[in-house]
Amino acid sequence: MSDAAPDSLAHHLARRILMDGPLSVAAFMAEALGHPRFGYYMRQDPFGVSGDFTTAPEISQMFGELAGLWCVDSWARLGGPAPFHLVELGPGRGTLMQDALRAAALVPAFREAARVHLVETSPTLRARQKDTLAGVPVAWHDRLEDVPEGPTLILANEFFDALPIRQVQKTNHGWFERLIDIDSTESTDESTDTPRFRFVLEAFGSAGARLIPPALRDAPEGSVVEVSPASQAVARLIGERLAAHPGAALVIDYGYRGGPAVGDTLQALRRHAYAPVLDAPGEADLTAHVDFAAIAAAARDGGAESFGPVDQGDWLVRLGIQPRAAALKRSATAKQAADIDSALARLIAPDQMGTLFKVLALASPGLGPPAGFESPDLAS
Repeated sequence: MSDAAPDSLAHHLARRILMDGPLSVAAFMAEALGHPRFGYYMRQDPFGVSGDFTTAPEISQMFGELAGLWCVDSWARLGGPAPFHLVELGPGRGTLMQDALRAAALVPAFREAARVHLVETSPTLRARQKDTLAGVPVAWHDRLEDVPEGPTLILANEFFDALPIRQVQKTNHGWFERLIDIDSTESTDESTDTPRFRFVLEAFGSAGARLIPPALRDAPEGSVVEVSPASQAVARLIGERLAAHPGAALVIDYGYRGGPAVGDTLQALRRHAYAPVLDAPGEADLTAHVDFAAIAAAARDGGAESFGPVDQGDWLVRLGIQPRAAALKRSATAKQAADIDSALARLIAPDQMGTLFKVLALASPGLGPPAGFESPDLAS
């Protein structure tokens, strides 16, 4: 590897490893996604057909509209506080908030009371959000902690899946944390002098052993378990806010319910296709499946109540996405109607996003099940 100043994230990471030793998966993810100069989200708009992936708000306006009406309903259940904070974590291009506010305009008092806050660290995406939400007064923050206190509604769509995870692997000597090191057998791409990386295991296993949930300690050899202290910290913070101030939160993401699970779900996406996780850091999105049980437990530890998770398709159907699609089709061309049908299927069909994506609600104590979570078996 050249001794020149780093000209890529790979060079920066290699120098960090040479100085401090192998990185945790969480540290690698944090750098790959959020490094101020080289981080994936810091340099580009990754959304849509021309980007690397497409989120539900980009698929159809119906998604954001129903999220907005969910917020209106939750605000009414809170007694209509004025003013209140309407917060989105990881707001992408601002499309979800744009659609949510348009739908919420049906209740003028809600719009007048709402103070919009976007938690976003990317300068590139902040600029895109400013354009999308032109005319809407918006406050941007780097952290949820910076949002002022008071009644709060929070939206978090595909936010938790990009928070760093740690991975632990079971060997015949116990649990060891997976780390990322320079690949000494193939240390550089000779054509670009770019360092390459590989997974290794920690030398002693003390960190890995501490991370394993008790329910999984007897998993078979070779098992990989993922935990996300960063996700749990944010969820607990949400719980503390909802315990201190009236409010509710909606978490929508892909992942699993039912407690800790075994499996390596870390993945990289580039141009709508899977890519090798360790190749070209900073050039691809890195995500992992969300452990909804851990998110809910952390929020409850903070003092909130949790409801769900439920499948995204079921939640959208309960909120009325099918009648909304029918209403849109009444004034649509034949091609537009076909596009609406396609988007509807993509959002709710079991073999598309309908069951892979889950929806979790968090609420202040005593608020009761929010819209879409009314069944008794969905309460925490």
